[in-house]
Amino acid sequence: MNITGMSVAVIGAGTMGIGIVQVAAAAGHQVKLFDIALPAAARALALLGQRLRQRVEAGKADAHSTEALLGNIQLANSLNELADSGLVIEAVAEQLAIKQSLFRDLEAICSPSALFASNTSSLSITAIASALQHPQRMAGLHFFNPAPLMKLVEIVSGLETSATTLATLQALAQHWGKHSVHCRSTPGFIVNRVARPFYGETLRALEEQVADPATLDAVLRDAGVFAMGPLQLTDLIGQDINYAVTESVYHAFYQDGRYTPSLLQQELVAAGHLGRKSGRGFYRYGSDHPAPPPTFAAKESGELPRSITLHGDWSAMAEFAQLLAGNAGAIKHPGQTSPTARIDDVTFMLTNGQAASQIAADIGAPVVLFDLSVNYQHAPVIAISSAVQNSAPQTAKVIRLLQSLGKQVIHLPDYPGLLVMRTVAMLSNEALDVVNKGVANAADTDNALRFGVNYPQGPLAWGEKLGWPHILATLENLQRYYAEPRYRPMTLLRRYAANYSGAEC
Repeated sequence: MNITGMSVAVIGAGTMGIGIVQVAAAAGHQVKLFDIALPAAARALALLGQRLRQRVEAGKADAHSTEALLGNIQLANSLNELADSGLVIEAVAEQLAIKQSLFRDLEAICSPSALFASNTSSLSITAIASALQHPQRMAGLHFFNPAPLMKLVEIVSGLETSATTLATLQALAQHWGKHSVHCRSTPGFIVNRVARPFYGETLRALEEQVADPATLDAVLRDAGVFAMGPLQLTDLIGQDINYAVTESVYHAFYQDGRYTPSLLQQELVAAGHLGRKSGRGFYRYGSDHPAPPPTFAAKESGELPRSITLHGDWSAMAEFAQLLAGNAGAIKHPGQTSPTARIDDVTFMLTNGQAASQIAADIGAPVVLFDLSVNYQHAPVIAISSAVQNSAPQTAKVIRLLQSLGKQVIHLPDYPGLLVMRTVAMLSNEALDVVNKGVANAADTDNALRFGVNYPQGPLAWGEKLGWPHILATLENLQRYYAEPRYRPMTLLRRYAANYSGAEC
């Protein structure tokens, strides 16, 4: 099949539909746009033209290319005008009956060789395709918003989707400059399933009053080096949309506790506090509502610690070891144990899902725990928690040391697993279950999170680097602490941890 000359039709003139139209037209396809509300399609196309021409006026785009793109798009007045399309992509309301009826009509109109794709983010491709006499021609083609900018496309196969359909859509995605990943049709596909803990763990911390929204976001964004904080991001996505996806995945997996929706987010939706689009979500928006700052530890004065000794294997966070070892008196003692520093009389270690106070009680020494980061050297912030047994000067000397390394310090309550570590452990655990169940392979799973939601590292690569035994220990400790199935380790995690050849964490 000649994909470059394939005519494309898009049904639905909403944000996603018009974005997909732009993608296909920019790649040189002749594109027809149809919406059951004809004026809506005309308005969407007019706004697209206005927006693209403004980019030309601002010197950000080429006039000839822009007019060629817009010249590739036609409005269709009825479904019958899509009869000659080689590919039809729907981006209509997320209701199964509507989509099934639409494709049933299209099958009677389009040629037998035409391919059908749904941009659904939550509905079963198998269920949608069941309305067709030839379901092998149907697949999911899930773009991410904004479609022209986001690189990822999830290509989703239903039970009957043919290999030819998949190969054609993969070639098209490549032609469009997209990074495609393939997965089976299961609830949430890859991204909307694996990403649930990114939101869920911060929402739980907010419910438990660990810190205010700006501080929790700073931990994930500035310490964990994620592109945005989870509360910022849900405000951008829309609280109603994010909550609906979580609720959909939760019910699709028969109320599995791993996906339990947040009552706090439900309240926001009920109040109409939907985020940026309503002017208020976790934050308020507008010129009279400046962004609130995170709460950082006060600047500590006084002498730096006299002695810093590093123990265990720091290979997973070598840049942090270098920062600590750059201080006078620092000595590194390699070993196969968890990375631990002795700062004078204080034990300083990466959180493993236990409370600092519990560890302090077990070892009979003051304890400060630090949270995970993808890069301790470049992250401007580090999050810590301290045991209640610590004296104020004992915790202060650790804060003083970290501040001397150029870090802003967020001192959280004694919250087990802190925030980044428990989030990454949950993401890795979920990603392993996707691989174990044959939903997607490991490379596509990691790439989906990197290109679809801009994670700093794929959860599987991150878990491997950190060490599967540490991921397992974190989840087991959290499961004991909360006594609920939310944190249960997946079978593949237990297998990987048992066979891990790296450092024992």
